[in-house]
Amino acid sequence: MNAIVPKTEMNAIEGVLMAGDLSKLSPEQRVQYYRAVCQSLDLNPLTRPFDYITLNGKLTLYARKDAAEQLRNIREISIDKPEITFEDDWIIVTVCARNGDGRTDSDVGVVNKKDMQGNFGNALMKAVTKAKRRVTLSICGLGMLDETEIEAIPDARPVVVTETGEIVQPDPPPASAPKINGKDKAPAWNPVQALVDAGICENNNAAATLLNKYVPHEVNTPEKLIPWGKLYRGWRDLNKSIDEAVQLATKGEVPQ
Repeated sequence: MNAIVPKTEMNAIEGVLMAGDLSKLSPEQRVQYYRAVCQSLDLNPLTRPFDYITLNGKLTLYARKDAAEQLRNIREISIDKPEITFEDDWIIVTVCARNGDGRTDSDVGVVNKKDMQGNFGNALMKAVTKAKRRVTLSICGLGMLDETEIEAIPDARPVVVTETGEIVQPDPPPASAPKINGKDKAPAWNPVQALVDAGICENNNAAATLLNKYVPHEVNTPEKLIPWGKLYRGWRDLNKSIDEAVQLATKGEVPQ
């Protein structure tokens, strides 16, 4: 006799297939889904080629650097020399790609010249990287975002999901400062806002994700966090992956 799938599980699976909302799955189902996506693309799930974001109220996957690099190797994708143009404050990079079967595709990466804290060279490299990754996903038929794109989407919120599929809820915002003798007490240090104010993260969501998932536990004071964050931001501006930038910043290595 065929096993009967519970109605709640069928609804969850349908929610993913029809609406692309992974939040409807159980942790175990999320792990299975993640592995199934990797297997369908011949990607190694141990390298974490995808990560999670909430976009338009739905939990979904986005492609990390590892995904694009593995796909180019597996599909024998070659990318032609980038075509770079400038329009007002924008850097526009167009690239063409060809896979092992001879099929071609093209895509663009657009970055503001004032991006990367005004470092034009790093902004140009980011535009090239964005174009290469976009065309890689496109020629592979993947309609998902790349990590170079999610920073510029206001409604995209990175979500921490453990290896067992559990969604890590962000820490609640700090309570308002109490009053002493009718006067406001000096506000407590807010590491999320500190990262944003220092230009290390673009918004509070990105800062919270960095703190919850990547910042070492010993980096727990303003005197430690901000210098660490500036090293991290510098390596990210040089197109290092998040994991690489975290490791280099934790070692105290200065971006070259």
